[in-house]
Amino acid sequence: MNGLTGAYVPGGSPLHRMPVGVKLLSLAVCCTALVLLPGLWSMGAAAAVTAGLYVVSGVGVAAAWAQIRPVRWFAVALFALQLLVAGLPTAAMLTSRLVLAVALAALVTLTTRTSAMLATLERGLGPLRHLGVDPFRLSLLLSLTIRTVPVMAALATRVREAQRARGVEWSLRAFAVPLVVSALRHADALGEALSARGLDD
Repeated sequence: MNGLTGAYVPGGSPLHRMPVGVKLLSLAVCCTALVLLPGLWSMGAAAAVTAGLYVVSGVGVAAAWAQIRPVRWFAVALFALQLLVAGLPTAAMLTSRLVLAVALAALVTLTTRTSAMLATLERGLGPLRHLGVDPFRLSLLLSLTIRTVPVMAALATRVREAQRARGVEWSLRAFAVPLVVSALRHADALGEALSARGLDD
């Protein structure tokens, strides 16, 4: 299912070998820390740490940029809006938080197999079985949700590039319609994959 839902890059780095539960917990802690960081200097330090983690992971510049690139225009729009409303420091802080949070989440995706994430989530949700909840199906839902984020971002990037090639970059309709069609095709392919595994009921 990785081919449909993830961006996993095989490797033997410490991040690849780290237990999935530790990675997910660390991601939650790091994203919380980003919200609590007091200023631009600390945000710069967080950016340096994030870059260092990417170097350690060995996923490569192309794979890293592919995860960040889809949010660049949203980040620019957010920065411009906050610059007008709240000033430069606030705009820089909010935009940095967004980009770093996406980068950290992408790093987990790049270094974690879907099967490993699914198994970890299923174990963590095990106690909910006593409440009538199927841990496997819930973990599958959560895993697919996590994996769908980079897939949708990649679809949006391809549609935007096609717009630019046709010279209709600023047309909302030329962006929205192909994106919806691509998303539906992806959902259909994902549904067929789940059905083939007996998970369509």
